[in-house]
Amino acid sequence: MLYATTPAAEKRRALRERLASGELLRFPGAFNPLSARLIERKGFDGVYISGAVLSADLGLPDIGLTTLTEVAGRGEQIARMTELPAIIDADTGFGEPMNVARTIQTLEDAGLAGTHIEDQINPKRCGHLDGKQVVDQDTAIKRIRAAADARRDPNFLIMARTDIRAVEGLDAAKDRAKALVDAGADAIFPEAMRTLDEFAAMRDAVDVPILANMTEFGKSELFSVDQLRSVGVNIVIWPVSLLRIAMGSASRALDTLIDEGHLTSKLGEMQHRADLYELIDYEAYNHFDAGVFNFQIAR
Repeated sequence: MLYATTPAAEKRRALRERLASGELLRFPGAFNPLSARLIERKGFDGVYISGAVLSADLGLPDIGLTTLTEVAGRGEQIARMTELPAIIDADTGFGEPMNVARTIQTLEDAGLAGTHIEDQINPKRCGHLDGKQVVDQDTAIKRIRAAADARRDPNFLIMARTDIRAVEGLDAAKDRAKALVDAGADAIFPEAMRTLDEFAAMRDAVDVPILANMTEFGKSELFSVDQLRSVGVNIVIWPVSLLRIAMGSASRALDTLIDEGHLTSKLGEMQHRADLYELIDYEAYNHFDAGVFNFQIAR
């Protein structure tokens, strides 16, 4: 009812504990608070909040146009709706090192369990597009050092994302990852790895958890959880998948509405009203008002 009961600090502590175990954690991407609750209900380990999804939700391309206020606000809405830890995409940190420091404390206050800061220049672009540019190593290190120095909860996860693989190759990615760990990164997000061998190489390069981004239509093959586990990956995200599926279904439904004038043929694809009410815990609100949930819905 209302929001999650697990405090943010406890979510962070539990995430750190599970990462320390070496197991692989599955973090589907939530495109709104309700989808985060569904991710929890289905038994996943955490919720991922994608910058690309936040941008798309506003009708914007993923080129760094969103603000810290927008990202933190949406992150808070999603994180407070689930007992699971939520990791959010903070792009390049929204500015210079001091801005990065403010970003970290703002995301802590919003109840997030962690975030990642990347080494692209501004304006950035989606990590699986060609033509990316990255900052020099000194700038990348300053971002991560500022993030690590700014956090107040030591369990808040500071992850460094590096996009340098697509620009300078795998060896450069390994070297940068090592430098970012030395700067204070708790985990590494090596973007746009192409093969399992590349993930294995990144696993061998650093002694902190690594994340695999299984985004569709990108540079990486869509490896299974078992395949990623076999090369030592610790977190796997599907950042935009649920949004893509939802928008694809919405588009097809609109086509049906145009062609048939009604959506009767789509009823079997819809979430039933009863399932929605169960997901939002409608009945529990009777704790405050016995007149709120006094009806039955036939399935």
